[in-house]
Amino acid sequence: MAGLCEGGNEPAGSLKASKISLLHINWYHCFAGESNVYTLGNIGAHRIVCTKLPSVGHTREAMTAAGNTTTRLLGTFQKVDYVFLVGVGGGVPHYTDYSKHVRLGDVVASHPSDPNSAIYVYCDSATSNPDGTYEFETKDYCPRNLGLQTIVSKLKMDSDKEGGSIPWKKYMAEALETLQSDTSETDFTQPSLDSDKLYMAIGQQDVIEVAHPSPLPGSDIPTSRRCVCVHEKEFPASITYSSNRESGCPLLHLSPVASGRAVSRDDRLRQLFSSKCGALVFDSEFDAVLDSVLGNCRDSFICLRGVADYRGDGSRRSEWQPYAALAAACIMKAIICAMEPPQDN
Repeated sequence: MAGLCEGGNEPAGSLKASKISLLHINWYHCFAGESNVYTLGNIGAHRIVCTKLPSVGHTREAMTAAGNTTTRLLGTFQKVDYVFLVGVGGGVPHYTDYSKHVRLGDVVASHPSDPNSAIYVYCDSATSNPDGTYEFETKDYCPRNLGLQTIVSKLKMDSDKEGGSIPWKKYMAEALETLQSDTSETDFTQPSLDSDKLYMAIGQQDVIEVAHPSPLPGSDIPTSRRCVCVHEKEFPASITYSSNRESGCPLLHLSPVASGRAVSRDDRLRQLFSSKCGALVFDSEFDAVLDSVLGNCRDSFICLRGVADYRGDGSRRSEWQPYAALAAACIMKAIICAMEPPQDN
C-alpha cells in the first residue's frame, strides 16, 4: 500500500502524521537515482510505503512534480495495490442542517454520493450564464475497485451506532502520546473548540459569525439510514446523523472530494459547486496525482482529508492543520487494519 501525503503549503506535516500512525517503522530509504525519500513500515499485517509530494496545484512545476513523484513511487514499488492520499482540506459548512455539517478536525473520506458519481471532482473552469446559473467544466475520478470505499463506509456505520466501535479514537491517543516526546515545534493536539468559528458571507464583502447547527431532538442516533447501492454493494448514505461529538475524537464523513481554484476560493461558487457534486471538502488540486495513479493501473484509491478550515482548500496555515492531518492519518490506519491480511508475503 502507498500513502501519498501533502507537501507544499502544508508545513504541519501530513507525512509526519502518517509516519506516527504507522508506529512500526522499519526504515527510511532513498534509492539510487531517486529524489524521493520513502518511509517503509507496517500497519497490522500490511506493508506500507509513504512519501511526501513536493507540491500540488496547477502551476506547470507543481503538476510535473506531483505526477512524477507518484509515478516514481508506483514504479519503484510495483506491488502497491492500494493508494491513500492523506492530508488536509477546506470543509464545506452547512449552516442549518447538522447532518450535512462538517467541523474543524473532522475527516472526509472520498466516497460516491450515488451509484454513478465520482469520488473526486476537479473543476477546471466555471462559466456564468445570462440567467445567473453556472456551467462547470469538470474532470471526474472514480477507482475501478471500490473496496476501500466499502471498508470506510462500514467504519462510519459502526461509529454512528450508539456504543459503536471508533478505532481511530485509540489510534489518535496512541499517536499523541508518541508525539509528546517529539522535539519539533508542531503541536498535534486538538485546538480549543472555541476556536472553531463559523462565518457566513453576506453580500460581496461582509461576513458575520454564525452558530454551528445543532442536531434535532431525538435525531442524533437515527433508527434507520438511507442507503445507496454501488456495484451491488450496500453503502450507508453519504450524509447521516452522527453520534455525539467527543473531544479529541474526530467524526468521519463520506462524500466526494472537490478541487479547483476556479471555484474553491469564491464563497458563492464554492457552495454552488459543492452542492452540485455533493462534496463536503475541497483540497488543493490532486487531479494530476490521480491521473498518475490511474495511468499506472492502480484500481483502488481513496482520499482522506482532515478539515483544517472552512474557506479555500485547507492549504492556508491554521492552528487546526496538524490535528486535522493526524486525524486523517489515523482514519487511514483504521481502514488498513479493517482490511483482510495479504495472501502472500
